[in-house]
Amino acid sequence: MGTLGDKKIKKIMKLEEKIKKKYLYTSNNNLFKYLYFFIQKIKSKKKFQKSYSGYTAQDLIVDYFFRNKKKGSYIDVGCYHPFIGNNTYRLHKRGWSGINIDLDFHTIDFFNHCRKTDDNINIGVSDKKGQQNLYFVHNRSAINSLDSRREKGAKEIKKINVDTLDNIISSSNYNGKKIDFISIDVEGYELKVLSGFDLKKHAPDLVLIEYIDLKMNKIEFHNQDINHILNSELYNYMLENNYSLVNWLHCDLVFVSNNCRDKL
Repeated sequence: MGTLGDKKIKKIMKLEEKIKKKYLYTSNNNLFKYLYFFIQKIKSKKKFQKSYSGYTAQDLIVDYFFRNKKKGSYIDVGCYHPFIGNNTYRLHKRGWSGINIDLDFHTIDFFNHCRKTDDNINIGVSDKKGQQNLYFVHNRSAINSLDSRREKGAKEIKKINVDTLDNIISSSNYNGKKIDFISIDVEGYELKVLSGFDLKKHAPDLVLIEYIDLKMNKIEFHNQDINHILNSELYNYMLENNYSLVNWLHCDLVFVSNNCRDKL
């Protein structure tokens, strides 16, 4: 059996993207959108699928840490997708709920269809409320960022609304509730997000952060050297707020509150 040539594959991919732009990446509901979401949900229920985080499988660590907690609350900043590459979906399947936040309207539209028990919010997260530049790399990209160091590779710069995580929580259904777990994936903007989040007040038991050092001039820096992490501003910030690093793989760092290390 012959295989498709590169040109045919590119044509198919272009056609697929055109269809998605017309029917999926729109605020209007239509049959194509519902069918696409339905297929994605079916795929997510494969019995053999153990991890939804991707090849780092950090959601397995999260799931094990909270193994004795039937229900809880999470926050996912930079949630990207309801199932694929998602650090909270395993908890969601167990009956947990929380807040999912993303810069991309279409991502939040997807969450609204597939994770209706969550608060799904389309906004940027920063250290203060206002408007900031979004450095736009490409459509629905997981590497679009508010970090100005992304300007060099940006195809477009857009102004978007931003707010602090504290403000977002206070105006959500989770105001006053215990936040057990928070996942942050914001392409180099981690400290700005944390600056607008009172760690000592909310005191999540577990914090998962994708740490990207944009000084390395790479889209995603593989943290192969533990000394690089231990000397980072992010690590010291978490240390000062009573957290310990318990795991790292690739760009993902897992911190646990020193108040609940006995759960490990």
